[in-house]
Amino acid sequence: MEEFNVGSIVSCTVTGIKEYGIFVKLENDYRGLIHISKISDKFVRNVEDFAKVGETIYAEIESIDEKTKHCVLSIKNMNYRIEENPLIHETISGFSTLSKKLPDWIAEKKEEYNTDK
Repeated sequence: MEEFNVGSIVSCTVTGIKEYGIFVKLENDYRGLIHISKISDKFVRNVEDFAKVGETIYAEIESIDEKTKHCVLSIKNMNYRIEENPLIHETISGFSTLSKKLPDWIAEKKEEYNTDK
């Protein structure tokens, strides 16, 4: 369960898009709006260029109304897109390269280990 504080970066799911902003759902029944003025420092012609319904993004909390569970959020000046496994890039050969290299790596480490003694 995520705790929300002003200034926190939270993950949220886009639930709707209007010409004036992006509606999102956070954990614990909290909801929020990323107003068009909180999307970019540059002119925003089309809000749909910045997010799609169903997409999970990061946003910064600017204010919270605990009574209504509503947040004002911003994605200005931040990398708000959530990439799935950005450090793992699958190749045509998949993970077979690892299984081919593993015996060599083990042999190298064994040799290093025996040399250190």
